[in-house]
Amino acid sequence: MYSPLRHMDSIFRKSKPIHLTFFVTKRCNSKCPFCFYLKSKEGTDTKEFISKAPSPSPSPSGGEGTDSPLLRGVQGCVSPPLRGGDEGEGDLCGSTNDRINKYGELSLDEIEKISCSMGNLLWLAFSGGEIYLRDDLLEISKIFYKNNKPAIMLYPTNGLLPELIKDRTEQILNHCKKSVIAVKLSIDGLYGSHDAIRNTQGSFDKTMQTYHMLEGFYKYPNFELGVNTVFCSENQDSMDGIIDFVRGLKNIKTHTISLVRGNLTDGNYKKVDHNKYLHAIARLEENLKSRVSSIYRFKGARIKAAQDILQRLLIHRTMLEQRRLIPCYAGRLNLVLSESGDVYPCEILTESFGNVRDYEYDIKKIIRDEKARKIVGSITNNQCFCTHECYFMTNILFNPGLYPTLFKEYMQLRFC
Repeated sequence: MYSPLRHMDSIFRKSKPIHLTFFVTKRCNSKCPFCFYLKSKEGTDTKEFISKAPSPSPSPSGGEGTDSPLLRGVQGCVSPPLRGGDEGEGDLCGSTNDRINKYGELSLDEIEKISCSMGNLLWLAFSGGEIYLRDDLLEISKIFYKNNKPAIMLYPTNGLLPELIKDRTEQILNHCKKSVIAVKLSIDGLYGSHDAIRNTQGSFDKTMQTYHMLEGFYKYPNFELGVNTVFCSENQDSMDGIIDFVRGLKNIKTHTISLVRGNLTDGNYKKVDHNKYLHAIARLEENLKSRVSSIYRFKGARIKAAQDILQRLLIHRTMLEQRRLIPCYAGRLNLVLSESGDVYPCEILTESFGNVRDYEYDIKKIIRDEKARKIVGSITNNQCFCTHECYFMTNILFNPGLYPTLFKEYMQLRFC
C-alpha cells in the first residue's frame, strides 16, 4: 500500500499540493437542496444536470413515504426524468465524446496531462455531481493511480445506482491495489425523511441496496466503506436516530458528519443549532472511544479517527466564534479541479486560479502564476474562514502546533 508517510516533508514545506478534490462532473441524479455546487455554477440551468428520481422509500411502519410532512410541498422539486432509462442511462451519461462536447467536461487525454503535471498525492477525492455517472471513472482512477500514487482515493456517492456502483467500484479495486479505496454513502435521514431531505423519492432504499452490494467487498484489503451525513436544519433533531442506525450497519468503518455549507438556494438549511451539532459530534466521539463504532482498517486509521474528533470540535468553535482558528493550507497543500478545468484553492472560494486549458494542462504553472499567489496570500492573511471538513483534515495533520492535542485524542482512542 502507498504510505502516507511519504508526505511528511509537507509538514515543514507546504509548497506542493498533496490533496486534490476533482469535481469530475456536475451531472447528478438527485436534487439535494443543500448542494452548493450546482448553485455556485452561475448561469447553469440545474434541471439539465438532474436525472430521473426513483419511487419513494416507505418506513418500516409505512408512515413516511410520499405522505411524509417533509415531502409535502416539494414534489414539484423532485428530479425530472431523463429521456433515456434508469441506472445511469440516458442524456446524463451518453457517449464520452458527446458528454465532453455538451458539458465541457475534461477528456481522458486532458486529465492525463493534468495528472502528469502533479506529484504524488496523499488524498484524491472525487466529487460532483454524482461521480459514478462518469462512464470513464475507472479510466480516470487508473490515470491518477499510475501517475500520482494516492494513498487514499475517496468515492462519495448518493448510492442511487446500485449495480453500476458495485461493478465500477470492484473494477477500481482490482486495478488500484496499492491505494485505499474509500466509498462514502450519503445517509441524511431514515427512510422517507432521507428521500424528502434529498428531494429524491426512493433514494434511501437505493442507498441501502448499494450498501448491501458493497459490504461484501471487505475481501479486498484496500477497501473501506463509510457513511457521511450532512448536518442541516432539517435533520438536526434526528441525528441520534441516524447515528444509532449507522452504528448498527455491518462493515461500516466510519460515520462522518459534514456541516452544511456554501451558497445555497434556500439559506434556511444553514440555520442549525450549534448545541445540537455539539451533541451529535459528542455522540460520534463517545462511540469511537467506547469502541462501539469501528474505524478504518488502513495503517494510520487511528490517527485519522483522532483527527476527525479534533476537527469536529474546531468546527464547532468556528461556528461560535465566526473566525479562523488555525492556519489554512488551501492553495498550497489542497487544490480543487472542476470538471471543466478550473483550478481553485478550495471549494468555498469562487475566485479561480485559472483554467488548465490556458496553462498547457500544467498545475505547476497555474499555482506559480501571480493571480494564484495573490489568492493564496489572501488566505494566508486570514481574509476568510470556513467549516469545510476536508480542509480541516489537512490543516490539522500538517500543523505541528496541534500535535499535542492530536496525540492526546489518539492515546484515548488507543487505550480506552
